[in-house]
Amino acid sequence: MNVDGATREHFEVVVVGGGAAGLSAALILGRARRKTLVLDAQQPRNAPAAHAQGIFTRDGTPPLELLRIARDQLVPYGVKVSNRTATHVCPRNDGFLLTLDDQTTVQAHKILLATGMKDLLPAVPGFEALWGKAVHHCPYCHGWEVRDQAMAVYGKGTPGYLKAKLLHNWSQDLILCTDGPSGPGPTEMDHLGQLGIRVIEKPVSHLVHNGDVLQGIQFKDGSFLARQTLFLSPEQQQHSSLPAQLGCKMDPEGLQVWVDAQGQTSVPGVYAAGDMVTRAQQVMVAAASGVQAAAMLNHAFLEEGLHLKNQTRV
Repeated sequence: MNVDGATREHFEVVVVGGGAAGLSAALILGRARRKTLVLDAQQPRNAPAAHAQGIFTRDGTPPLELLRIARDQLVPYGVKVSNRTATHVCPRNDGFLLTLDDQTTVQAHKILLATGMKDLLPAVPGFEALWGKAVHHCPYCHGWEVRDQAMAVYGKGTPGYLKAKLLHNWSQDLILCTDGPSGPGPTEMDHLGQLGIRVIEKPVSHLVHNGDVLQGIQFKDGSFLARQTLFLSPEQQQHSSLPAQLGCKMDPEGLQVWVDAQGQTSVPGVYAAGDMVTRAQQVMVAAASGVQAAAMLNHAFLEEGLHLKNQTRV
């Protein structure tokens, strides 16, 4: 079902985002008989990856297949799904008015944001082409598949050190590349040495690859390091401007949206879940976050005694 042609339809909850967090939240809300709309821009962060690993009962399932199954499972509960993007939101009466990218509008008593994060890859040729294929961010998601390969970590300072230390158990052939003289501190360097992890502080020119296969790292001084896979912790930003439009409080680093233990943001009636609220960014964590926020949102309705009049119950 969709509402692509609807104007000013009224929902109890609009879930913005159709990834693991948003669709898990929608499933709970549908089962709680809440009139729910999911706005799914169909831009999942893990789309470049061939498989999603570490998923309870679904280990190795392609990411887009997981989302297809999740959307299909919403149908019995009357949850509507629209492949539209919310471009603007503002408070309106006892809820919120959302404007979509086709200029239609919908109203919601409450909003659950699950719009995720956007990865900002280094401006080094090869990173974007290999992202999700031979360049990864999560060892728990991809480490097993590349175990014992010739591995590199791209990162500066403490973040690079922490990523290299984490990956040590997946490969003994591991080198940290800092792309210039900004490596870890002396104590961290000593620890890496004890682990047998070499550090190269030369500026990187580009990644050498043949299609999706990483061949190595070309440095600006002309030297070359043969590698089969690379990990990094990319910088990130919020994928959507909606939290800023609503004035949601951010965490102390200004990166993630702040939520309380119930998944509610600093804006009454606005909940958030998934990668946008935590640095523990895995599919299962996002799904659990969506479930918790949806359950707490439903409890808020019960406490407030809010119900749409004349709505059809499934």
